[in-house]
Amino acid sequence: MKKILLVVIDGLGDEKIPQLGWKTPLEAAKKPNLNFLAKNGICGLVEPWVEKGKLPTSEDCHLALFGFNPKTKNPGRGVLEVLGIGEKILKNDICFRGNFATVDKNFIIIDRRAGRIEKTESLLAALNKIRIKGVKIILKKAFGHRFGLILRDGNLSEKVTSNDPKKVGERVLKILGKGKAKKTAEILNEFLEKAHLVLESHPLNKKRRKEGKLPANYLLLRGGGKFKKIESFEQKYSLKSAFIAGGTLYKGIGRYLKMEEIKVRGANGLPTTNLKGKFLSAKKALQKYDFVFLHIKAPDSFAEDGNFLGKKEFLEKIDQNIKVLFSLKNTLIVITGDHSTSSLLKSHCSKPLPLLIFGGGKDNVEEFSEESCENGKLGKIPQLKLMTVILKYAK
Repeated sequence: MKKILLVVIDGLGDEKIPQLGWKTPLEAAKKPNLNFLAKNGICGLVEPWVEKGKLPTSEDCHLALFGFNPKTKNPGRGVLEVLGIGEKILKNDICFRGNFATVDKNFIIIDRRAGRIEKTESLLAALNKIRIKGVKIILKKAFGHRFGLILRDGNLSEKVTSNDPKKVGERVLKILGKGKAKKTAEILNEFLEKAHLVLESHPLNKKRRKEGKLPANYLLLRGGGKFKKIESFEQKYSLKSAFIAGGTLYKGIGRYLKMEEIKVRGANGLPTTNLKGKFLSAKKALQKYDFVFLHIKAPDSFAEDGNFLGKKEFLEKIDQNIKVLFSLKNTLIVITGDHSTSSLLKSHCSKPLPLLIFGGGKDNVEEFSEESCENGKLGKIPQLKLMTVILKYAK
């Protein structure tokens, strides 16, 4: 059986952009190496896993990529974020993912990511001093503007609503819950109120205002969850697996599936990530592991900011660095995304994703793009069935 390298380019697909000559960022990008892999491999489209009436989420789509049904296997985004941070989760802990955000005096959201603030350590240190009766609240830094939050020592429930309307220009929401979750909602609302007061007067935010930067003066919480045990990736497929990722969510997914972590210096989930180091580490790891998952975050972030040029240029950067994989022997190289991200809408979207499998045959596709891959031999594959297809070509 061949070794398998799965490269997941987050937010890979997109819409056609007028300023790019009605091409998607992937279509507009100069990508000779990705095109070579597509031309000498087999291609198709992946239909992302999406809950009816909603947009696809990163956690659901990644679990589906690995063949784990999100309906029964997703413990909640908060759990995966906290695992990715490296924090131990106790039996009754309730976990959330959070963003630092900017709001005005009427709690209208100005920026959901507080200008993509990165150095939040001093803010988190101040917030960790807040005390709410009957519960311990722990905040831990994720990457960039993100953090994980744990509620501990209370008889609490994860079944509460989010305070994030997910739109700029709207007022933050009150967190709600019924039954046992009502107490959880009350605790969180009290904490958020106190946190806002702490952040408003924090020296770092005063400094940011003076510098003309957005203050990180509010917390947006969502993805409440409680840890659950599931079978590991190795138990499911009998493959010794490892992962390489910079973003905390993707580290969390790797740890949740009990893949071994390969740390790469400079792999940070940001546009400055060490792409060359990640590809070289993946190449080396395939000497030891049967399956390696390599995650690349930045294209999604660029699209969420509406920066289609940045997305195009970063895809070109991936192309420049991916050539080191060409010398791999007896290996299936699989490249796709978790979901598409629209640079026009600045959000995830349910458009199908291009897929290429190199090392298992050849079809007539000439280019790695959304439109070209539609004509590939693989056709359209539901995301939950992708691992079945990959294993078929690995044998």
